[in-house]
Amino acid sequence: MLTLALSKGRIFEETLPLLAAAGITVLEDPEKSRKLILPTNRDDVRVVLVRATDVPTYVQYGGADLGVAGKDVLLEHGGEGLYQPLDLNIAKCRMSVAVRNDFDYAAAVKQGSRIRVATKYTEVARQHFADKGVHVDLIKLYGSMELAPLTGLADAIVDLVSTGSTLKANHLVEVEHFMDISSRLVVNQAALKLKREQLKPLIDAFASAIPA
Repeated sequence: MLTLALSKGRIFEETLPLLAAAGITVLEDPEKSRKLILPTNRDDVRVVLVRATDVPTYVQYGGADLGVAGKDVLLEHGGEGLYQPLDLNIAKCRMSVAVRNDFDYAAAVKQGSRIRVATKYTEVARQHFADKGVHVDLIKLYGSMELAPLTGLADAIVDLVSTGSTLKANHLVEVEHFMDISSRLVVNQAALKLKREQLKPLIDAFASAIPA
């Protein structure tokens, strides 16, 4: 049995055509089913639904043989124990810094200065500001990131941006886009050795179906 870890939403939807290229169809809609383990048209392949941030952990420790995770999630996780054979070029967005419309970001990030940043991506943010020579006080949040600058909790946020419409609606402006994000295929290193005959055709099929 091969177990593939996916998260609901955009990654799930955009992985379906890649699975189809490998002759695999998921038999239940995760938005309509309460099941966390979904069958496919192949008896030897199943899909487990987990939180996006948990995909690398499931794959690392063998709860799944392979999975699809965003670059943002993998950077926060560290990627230990994972083989990352493919950038699938799906679920694309960008990692950016955003501030209130009236905040002088250029002055706030002069070398040696200090800035307060709210984010879910603390490792990514820490590295970004360290590279700029800016001291950063990080506040970890898990949602409603846009509120942080509006309430004075933080000077800026580091978050994923797709269209930018949520920022605009909350009177925030994107001041720095510093990393492109897409989703990658991750494989458990032990599974790659023990289940190579099952995994290789799947990886090859994914590679041939990656969108331009």
